[in-house]
Formats: sequence, structure tokens, C-alpha cells
Amino acid sequence: MSWLTATYLVTCAERDVAARAAAIASEQSVECPLEAITEQRILDEIVARVASIEPAGPGKFRVEVAIAAQTIGANPVQFINMVFGNASLWDDVAFVDLAVPEDVLALFPGPRHGVAGIRRLLGVTGRALTNAAMKPQGLHVPELAAMCRTFALAGVDMIKDDHGIDDQPYSPFAERVRACQAAIAAATAATGKTALYAPNLIGTPRVLRERARIARDEGVRAVLIAPMLVGLPAFFDLVDEFPDFVYLAHPSFGGARHIAPELLFGRLLRLFGSDAVIFVNVGGRFGYTREMCAALAAGARAPWGTLRPTLPVPAGGMRLERVEELLDFYGPDSMLLIGGNLLIEADRVLERTREFVDRVAAHRFAT
Repeated sequence: MSWLTATYLVTCAERDVAARAAAIASEQSVECPLEAITEQRILDEIVARVASIEPAGPGKFRVEVAIAAQTIGANPVQFINMVFGNASLWDDVAFVDLAVPEDVLALFPGPRHGVAGIRRLLGVTGRALTNAAMKPQGLHVPELAAMCRTFALAGVDMIKDDHGIDDQPYSPFAERVRACQAAIAAATAATGKTALYAPNLIGTPRVLRERARIARDEGVRAVLIAPMLVGLPAFFDLVDEFPDFVYLAHPSFGGARHIAPELLFGRLLRLFGSDAVIFVNVGGRFGYTREMCAALAAGARAPWGTLRPTLPVPAGGMRLERVEELLDFYGPDSMLLIGGNLLIEADRVLERTREFVDRVAAHRFAT
């Protein structure tokens, strides 16, 4: 019989922490008073157990709770339900870490491509990868296709839709995918260098499947998706039904303040099938710390059972001037994503993008 270990950061007085820990264990297993349980098997095998309580700063404690693996279904919904369902409703509890036994990991295939698979598709070794976002939302399809071609001619490895682009009248999905994929093909024929276009998949599960089929039929090999927006179950099923895609996970709606970003983006999305995961980088438009970003990237790439590593993709206000700094920080198994900063000089987009690509290619990592 195996157990998961979920770790929570609890904010409370020291005199209350034991009771809070016991309450978490109850909520994340049987959700009723122990005296209401008359069957010994349930008490022995189902009820979650407080494994440890450690101080974590003034008024804060790290609480480890062992959760019975047999209560975890082989799908992300029940998994998240059992490790952070009811406990997420408490303002004083944050979900910060997770240890998963091998038999539970085996239920989740994880990334179908991962770092090595993305490198194989692109034919790139020995350097970090590059990613550019097509912005702003509101452009018509010919303009987006032209931008896509420009980025590909400049040598960018992956070119993605802005996550706000859906199926609007100014940019219908099928028309956009056809035009942008053709632009990629034309640029590849001209340069001899492979590039991947990642259209944004967003919508209900039915719409996701319909658009995935359109993208697949057009020869697309990568897609952008926001797992927290479309829902983890829909994302999990999409990865299972369309395993040939590289899945680039976008962080939109992922600001759940009770789940540590290092855990959500660094490990949970990897568990459910993300080949690469976008996250907001320190010093950008959002408030992640250097330590948080380092832990997130480490979690995405660290050995974890048989799961393939996920490629970390720092983003969110990235600038050309920071390329070398970021490469030194994240290392070669990363993909830098720059969006609006490449577009700030409208008549020099190709030149600025080439500078981005060249700076990444020329960077020498410390050995």
C-alpha cells in the first residue's frame, strides 16, 4: 500500500497548528470526524495522516500529510481533488510540494515529447531555444502570417499565437492556421531551418478537439494551450487523443494564490502532459522571485520517475537586453520567449528578431 505526501504551508499560531494539520488530513481523505468511522480498514488504509510539522518562519508551518494512493483516480480531476480539494478553500493553507510514489506516477504518462523530443523536431542541440509571440491581438490573418514568416526567416525556433487570439472575426482559426503554417513552410524552404508554429487552442472540449484536428490536418506539430483555462481534464484528454503535438502550456488563469507556482508550473502541468511550460520571469511584468523561478525550472527538468523533462519557457516582459543574463540563469535546456519587445521598432522587426536568435546561438554556457 503506497501513500502520496502533500506538503502545505499553514499560517497560524503555534498552539493551533496540530489541529489545523489534522483538519487538512481529514478534509483531504474522509471529510468527516474519525469517531464517525466504524470500519477499521478505512481508519488504517484511507484516512490521511499528518506525517510532519515543521516551522517555516514567523507564524508559518510546513505540514506534510500522507494521502492514500488508492484514493487517487487515474485522472487529473480526482488527483487534484485528493491533494488540494477542500483544503484550497482555507485562506491559511497553501499547497507547496508533492511526493508521488512510482505506482501513481505510472498512471500519468506526462510529456509525450519533452525537452529531447522538441530538440529532435527542431534539429537543435547544444543551445537554448527561442520563441516569439505574434502580437497584438486584433491583427488580420495576412498580417499575422507575414509576422510569422518574418520570425521564421530570422531563425526563431517556435512562433506562437498570442494567447488572446481565438477565432475572432478578424482572425478565424482555420484561416489563420492555414496561412501561418504556409508562411512557416515558405520560410523553412528559404532558410533550410525548421521552425514550429503553435496556434492557440482555446474553447470547450468539443471545440478543442475540432481545432486540434484542423491544426493536425494542416501539418502543425505544436500547439499553445492554457490548461488552467480550458481545465485540467480537457487538457489531459487532448494530450491523450493528439499525442503528436508538442504542448506549450500557457499560464493564463494559473495565478491560484493557494498553489505554489513552483509546484503548479514546474511539476503538476508536467505530470498532466505539458512538453514545455510558459511562466512569468523575475524582473518582468509580474511578481515572481528569482528563487521561485529557479525552483520552477528545476522542477520542470528534474528526474521524476519515468516522466520526460519539461522545457521551461520564461516570459512576461522579456527584453533583448536580458538575453545573456537569462541564459546564464536558466541554462541550455530552456526556451526564451520574447513578444512585444521584438515589435517596438516596427521597421526593424526582422533585424531585432535576428539579433535575438543570434545572441541565443552565440551564447557560451559555463562548463
